[in-house]
Amino acid sequence: MKKAAVTLIIAMIAAGMARAQQGDTLVQYTPDFKFRDGIYLNFDMVKTNSPIPKAKLFTSVDYNDKDFFDQVISSEKIYFYDNLGVRQEIEKDNIWGFARNGVLYVKVQGNFNRITFFGSIIHFVADVTTQTGYNQYGYYDPYYSPYRSLYSPYYYSPYSSRYYDPYGYNPYRNNSSRTDLEMFMIDFETGKSYEYNIDNLEALLMKDPELYEEFVSMRNKNQKKMMFVYLRKFNERNPVLLPADK
Repeated sequence: MKKAAVTLIIAMIAAGMARAQQGDTLVQYTPDFKFRDGIYLNFDMVKTNSPIPKAKLFTSVDYNDKDFFDQVISSEKIYFYDNLGVRQEIEKDNIWGFARNGVLYVKVQGNFNRITFFGSIIHFVADVTTQTGYNQYGYYDPYYSPYRSLYSPYYYSPYSSRYYDPYGYNPYRNNSSRTDLEMFMIDFETGKSYEYNIDNLEALLMKDPELYEEFVSMRNKNQKKMMFVYLRKFNERNPVLLPADK
């Protein structure tokens, strides 16, 4: 219920912000395009180029501070005034991203990543952290569960030779993780995010049958080499229109 309520609030606020921009002139996106600086609650606000601007954010941070957005999003909650002048609050985890100096940053795992290639298919890279499931000795534990505790009935003293818990708890576990740079795509039409791989790119290219047939007719090895080429071709053949910045 809480998640549904948050989604509804975001949708209502985003709709209000979008209505305020309805008279804007649409222009074709180019690398010179500047997004309006501000907080974007969801992707619909990106499509209408209608974020919550600095002037409507309730914060003690100096608007002229070069690190303004970094400081605003360092808090767990963001406070702002809606179009009726009512103060609202939203969890940082529930926003889509922000724009600074006309450049978009999208949130992945709580971190904000610069979007370097925008179009009908958006491409960007992000640091992604995953649990490795390996203990301190480098052995993989397929039964690992982060929800086990020292109070587990299967817990054994670390001084005992009986340390293995078939239900997931291993007292010698370090709960290690690793961070990798991964690539992602966003479908401009739907706002959905995808991992950057051949299968997902093929699915997005299907909206352009001619380009799709070209891509799938190649051998898998060549497809991998040509992925970004076809992503760029798709964007050139299917340009995006956005409200211009003022």
